[in-house]
Amino acid sequence: MSTPILSTDFPETLKQAVTEAVKLLSSGEVVALPTETVYGLAADALNADAVAKIFAAKERPTFDPLIVHVPHKKDLDVVADVPEDIAPTIRKLIEKFWPGPLTLILPKKPEVPDIVTAGLPTVAVRASQNLVFNRVARSLDRPLAAPSANRFGSISPTSAAAVHSELDGRIPLILDGGACHFGLESTILKVEAASPKAKLIILRPGPITAEDLKPFGKPVAIKNLKDDEKPEAPGLLSSHYAPRTPLRLLESPDDFILEEGKSYALMSYRGEPDDGYTDLADWKMMQILSPGKGKLPEAAVRFFYALRALDECGADEIIAEALPDRGLGVAMMDRLRRAASLR
Repeated sequence: MSTPILSTDFPETLKQAVTEAVKLLSSGEVVALPTETVYGLAADALNADAVAKIFAAKERPTFDPLIVHVPHKKDLDVVADVPEDIAPTIRKLIEKFWPGPLTLILPKKPEVPDIVTAGLPTVAVRASQNLVFNRVARSLDRPLAAPSANRFGSISPTSAAAVHSELDGRIPLILDGGACHFGLESTILKVEAASPKAKLIILRPGPITAEDLKPFGKPVAIKNLKDDEKPEAPGLLSSHYAPRTPLRLLESPDDFILEEGKSYALMSYRGEPDDGYTDLADWKMMQILSPGKGKLPEAAVRFFYALRALDECGADEIIAEALPDRGLGVAMMDRLRRAASLR
């Protein structure tokens, strides 16, 4: 049976869609919802049986923890305890970035089921700024566990159509909130007490950049996990964000060697011939993230859409240009390096 998609374009359709979503979530079901980052597959975070349906629909391993979304800033203490030594920093971060694409790693409350946190003593938590997600969460008045609404290891969806192509028939409902505003998953941050400023450990780069975080402490990025390491937060495995088609990340066009009889697709940053990539091959498909001047926010919005299109075009290999490793480019390069590591 095909999964229905409900529009939220108008006040009346939004009201109807929210009502139906809340009805399903209240009964222990899962629903795909838009967020400002990517579409999420939501379930009541305090209902272990409901959360288990997320893992089943996504075919996600249970050692990979989930992000919990709280309806309001004030609901943080429903799912997490904030240690006194970092409480001032956490408060300032929440005041600045919530609701928004910043996920915090904090000690969990006993009420949060172990399946949500993969048995870890910490929980990943944020508050979404997306209107549709926000209306559902506040109407339900419960925290929602909501990883990306795709099968485990594949490309994160930034549209309802992409969710449908991934999970059709596996879930009871998708709410269509249009294209996601940021197009990249949230920044995941762990705060540690230090002097004179707290240490801000960026476990996963995202829309809130190291530059954004500098006023609140000393940002430190960590390297990707090794295959035998257990993740301490969602989205840290190399197998996340990967297309099925092998992907190669090039730091320079001089690194490209054409193999006879092999077809290629290109993810280009600006699509400019002067950059040296567009004329390297007879590309089966070329997706340009930000034509012309190259704007990182525009590239981020198109990133997963372009990667999905390239994955579905039938090429033997995807070639990706390196993006500027600054600002939002750090998050996109993180996803490309992970995908390239699986070749």
